Amino acid sequence: MDTQAAQIQKKLQIELDSFKATQKEYSKLVQQRQQLDGQLNENQNVLEEMNILAEDKNTVYKLIGPILVKQSLTESKQNVSKRIDYISKELQKCNDRLTTIEKEQDKHRENLGKLQQQLSVISAMK
Repeated sequence: MDTQAAQIQKKLQIELDSFKATQKEYSKLVQQRQQLDGQLNENQNVLEEMNILAEDKNTVYKLIGPILVKQSLTESKQNVSKRIDYISKELQKCNDRLTTIEKEQDKHRENLGKLQQQLSVISAMK
């Protein structure tokens, strides 16, 4: 009986460690998603503001290092649009990975529950 309990406890510890690792990765991904959301919103706001501007009446500058360089409005809009596309794709990857990790966490929770139940049955037999 004791060896069986020890084996279950060992499995329980391994499962718990795996669960903690997925929780840590999940937390990092949530933080990354928040950052990407912020960047996406910021770039969408920039694009909205650029759409208000007129090519012949307004000047757009791009910050390159310590200097501002004049840039066409069309080129600026294209750059911001490309950035929005890239951020959106990264956000989708992040969301997909979060969904996968949520499923892994559910599996770990289920396994932990089963192992704890097995351990309590063995303890009750003593």
